[in-house]
Amino acid sequence: MLSLLVHVCCAPCAVYPLTQILGREPGADLLPWFYNPNIQPAEEFVRRRDAVAFLAQQMPSLVPGIPRPLRVDFSPPYNPGRFLAAAALDPTEPQRCRACYETRLDMAARAAVEKGLPAFTTTLLYSRRQRHELIREAGEKAASEHGVEFYYEDFRRGWKEGLELSKRLGLYRQRWCGCVYGAS
Repeated sequence: MLSLLVHVCCAPCAVYPLTQILGREPGADLLPWFYNPNIQPAEEFVRRRDAVAFLAQQMPSLVPGIPRPLRVDFSPPYNPGRFLAAAALDPTEPQRCRACYETRLDMAARAAVEKGLPAFTTTLLYSRRQRHELIREAGEKAASEHGVEFYYEDFRRGWKEGLELSKRLGLYRQRWCGCVYGAS
């Protein structure tokens, strides 16, 4: 049985990976984990957090055999300081993106270890707008440093399906990654 911490960046990026994993492995032990210190301002963080909570409630209607809403771990506090310190070293692309991925996936690997889960992944692997290879590198690096497995799957193949599901559910769909440098 698959046992996995799933770093969740936002609801639109989570809907496809979560439905796919649970659809293939109905007995999977998944712990969606929301940690995103990159999101600016705090109001945007709250909108995204609330959309993930809504998605978790909708999962039984999306995946046959899921008897109850998913339990999402929202325990990491909103604290953009670590991300801002890392990104400020070189705020140009792709370096700030690398710092962002490394910050979040390092914490995801740590959380997997703390929660006794043997592996972790991230819904960042769904987005066609993210730097996929940097995400994979950051995940593999964090896995190696913390002694857990990085579950890699290229979820971009489900881009259209996830987009349609997010629209059908009326999920809040943001217009940027959340980074203060990318806000318009």
